[in-house]
Amino acid sequence: VQLQASGGGLVQAGGSLRLSCAASGRSLSGDTVGWFRQAPGKEREFAAAIKWNIDNTYYADSVKGRGTISRDNAKNTVYLQMNSLKPEDTAVYYCASFPLNRGNAYSPKDYTYWGQGTQVTVSS
Repeated sequence: VQLQASGGGLVQAGGSLRLSCAASGRSLSGDTVGWFRQAPGKEREFAAAIKWNIDNTYYADSVKGRGTISRDNAKNTVYLQMNSLKPEDTAVYYCASFPLNRGNAYSPKDYTYWGQGTQVTVSS
């Protein structure tokens, strides 16, 4: 399976971006799909996740209220809409998944498949 993250870019503080995670090689149906981010010099941290079949969503406190994770069955794609972006949101954003909804959606160690990352830069 391949996960292709896209949609990053340079945006001013207060702006919005929609990140996409498109899967190929297998269906994401039944998976937990998450977004993580890693800023320079910092550890990778959880941002948001969705359990595909039951549509439960999870957010980090830093993203809650500004981010919305969603899925598109037909496109086998997960999105992360980020609004009211702040300079501290600057990071490489990675999408990842694990099958059968088994595992901790918040823990990067439980994810099996990872995309290559997309850079988000928020200027002040």
